[in-house]
Amino acid sequence: MTKRATTLAIGGDRHVPAPDPVARDYLLLALRLDQHIPGLVDGYFGPADLKAEVDVGQLRAPASLAADAEALLARLPAEVTDEQRRDWLAAQLVALRTQAAALAGDELPYVEHLRRCFAWAPERRDDAQFEAAAAQLEALLPGPEPLADRLTAWDARFEIPVDRLPGVVDWLVGRFRARAAGLFGLPSGEELKVGLVTKQPWSGYNWYDGGMRSRVDINTDLPVRSADLIHMVAHETFPGHHLEHAWKEADLVDRLGQLEASILLINTPECLISEGLADLGYGFASPIAEETDLLVELYDRAGLPIAADPAAARDAAQRTVGMRVARRRLAEVRANAALMRHADGASHDETFAYFVEVGRVAPQLVEKRLEFIEHPLWRTYVFVYDEGEALLRRWLDVVPKAERPARFGRLLHEQLTPTAIAAELGAPA
Repeated sequence: MTKRATTLAIGGDRHVPAPDPVARDYLLLALRLDQHIPGLVDGYFGPADLKAEVDVGQLRAPASLAADAEALLARLPAEVTDEQRRDWLAAQLVALRTQAAALAGDELPYVEHLRRCFAWAPERRDDAQFEAAAAQLEALLPGPEPLADRLTAWDARFEIPVDRLPGVVDWLVGRFRARAAGLFGLPSGEELKVGLVTKQPWSGYNWYDGGMRSRVDINTDLPVRSADLIHMVAHETFPGHHLEHAWKEADLVDRLGQLEASILLINTPECLISEGLADLGYGFASPIAEETDLLVELYDRAGLPIAADPAAARDAAQRTVGMRVARRRLAEVRANAALMRHADGASHDETFAYFVEVGRVAPQLVEKRLEFIEHPLWRTYVFVYDEGEALLRRWLDVVPKAERPARFGRLLHEQLTPTAIAAELGAPA
């Protein structure tokens, strides 16, 4: 993927406080490692002088960066008194040390590399899960053609024309922002812009620029269908990535002066929490009891032909909602596919066939899935969505329904690690 500018909001018209020694060295370490792993730094809105120091300084060797991470880890007990902050920094530093060491030639087996990057190990799904999900979809969408073809034909009915996307997205963002404001509150001055792009390995992306500002890109390489757009907008905006990053900037950086939160890093434990909360937040943005009505209105706003027949539109929306859980379970085939490809040594073609035969993914869509799994940066990242959402859902579901918005709100304001979440659940990490 083409590396996007991640430093647009450094300093700017905001006062950026000076970092303490630990935060300063953490930021320098991450910025220097990004010179070897372009895209590792997903966003930076910290002190401009640190970024300038790295940009004009001598390139530091990966082995030296691994040693820097180890040294900073050793300093944490003496220099960071806040336990939550110390644990979060330690988990992040283990991930950075792991990636630097791999560049230096000290590579670990794929699953152990994942465990150290995310403080969590992925779980291989039993193929019986996919067969059960496919059986549910067979019942909901009967027909003589292969299930993948039926799903593709069904989805084609709800593809949103590209020229209609901006208006529909603006409407969804406004709706989800209002709901998030009522449930979680909004930091003062937050704003975001949405654009359309092509030639990317992902479907949507939030680029957080700091100053409470996000840019959200939607990739139109593949058709955008109505139900997917609802999920994508909630995931990238409210109460997903944009709201999380804006609140953490307001709370951690501006109020508490924890400058380590002014950098966002790919393939670290913060990603498993961030992607998990963004997927989990979908249920707050679009409660399942309201989703049929939301889809019907979306069909109309998108100018889809089915909107001309209200009864047909409502029936289609109800069937779409009914398929949601099964399709989500079937989509987890990507985790097994990544493990096949990178842990088991399966070939590209063997993994392609697995997607088609077990995941019921139409062949014309598989290459885009494999592009993500085989990308140098995203080959490890692929797990954070399903694993993060599953972990956080268990954590959310153990409290009464009335308490869940407040519990979810902790994810927007605190630096929690997968290990900390598992500890609250009484489960091993």
